[in-house]
Amino acid sequence: MNAGAQDPPAEARVSQAPLVLIVSGLSGSGKSVALKTLEDLDYYCVDNLPVELLPDFIGSLMRGDVLPQKIAIGVDVRARHSDLSKLAQWRAAVARLGLEARLVFLDAEDAVLLRRYADTRRRHPLSHSGLSLPEAIARERELTRPLRLEADVLIDTGQLNVHQLRRRVVGEFAFEGGDAPSLLFESFAYRRGVPGDADFVFDARVLPNPHWQPELRPLTGRDGPVRDYLDAHQDVQRYLGQVSDFLDTWLPRLRGETRSYVTVAFGCTGGKHRSVYLTERLAEHARSQGWEQVATFHRELD
Repeated sequence: MNAGAQDPPAEARVSQAPLVLIVSGLSGSGKSVALKTLEDLDYYCVDNLPVELLPDFIGSLMRGDVLPQKIAIGVDVRARHSDLSKLAQWRAAVARLGLEARLVFLDAEDAVLLRRYADTRRRHPLSHSGLSLPEAIARERELTRPLRLEADVLIDTGQLNVHQLRRRVVGEFAFEGGDAPSLLFESFAYRRGVPGDADFVFDARVLPNPHWQPELRPLTGRDGPVRDYLDAHQDVQRYLGQVSDFLDTWLPRLRGETRSYVTVAFGCTGGKHRSVYLTERLAEHARSQGWEQVATFHRELD
């Protein structure tokens, strides 16, 4: 173990081992989406941590007043001077601190990665070395091969879009133990179709549309002015109350079911204002009702 990582005081330890997810994979495979989803699921998230600092970082958290029960750490080739082949020994050092350390690796075929880079026009993190994009991807595969071989969970994102990957992460990691499914509240635009795997779908197109207010048009349902506008309408509050009553009645019936998560979707014309507002509001309500694992996803924004 790294000499700088000291054992935490006994009182900082907890009876149930906290979970540390080490999230890695190829650039363009969806690591950022995975980490953002984990953050929404109340994981304490840190990205681009040099692998050799892993035990020290966990040790510093354990010396704090409150140790997070769920931690996610992004590790990849952006830490240019880290030896990723040594992850196993640093992971073992974390386990000796009394935490459960699991490695998640995201992957995709070269053709998929090339297409994604062409679509986003982003630079590959290894392009600074003068490598072409295909050469950079091949080099990254070589560097991350030890992580892929050691992974506890391997996710091939080649056939997944952003919201499908987000749902996969929610289903895989949102709830560790217990009998309650995780809740995913999602907004969408009807013009792009209804999410195929939504369990409950609510149509928000009957509500006042902020799109027709010039000062609100460039904003989203996450922004204060849009929320204030919709909060002020009696029909919106009635809609919220009726949907809340419905979900409060029927979602608890799903406790103890074999499903790992439930998707509640809200749709409007553009997927930008009303559906986003309702998604955020109902997610807040679900948390206030004691649902511990609640995530949001805005298909047209995220």
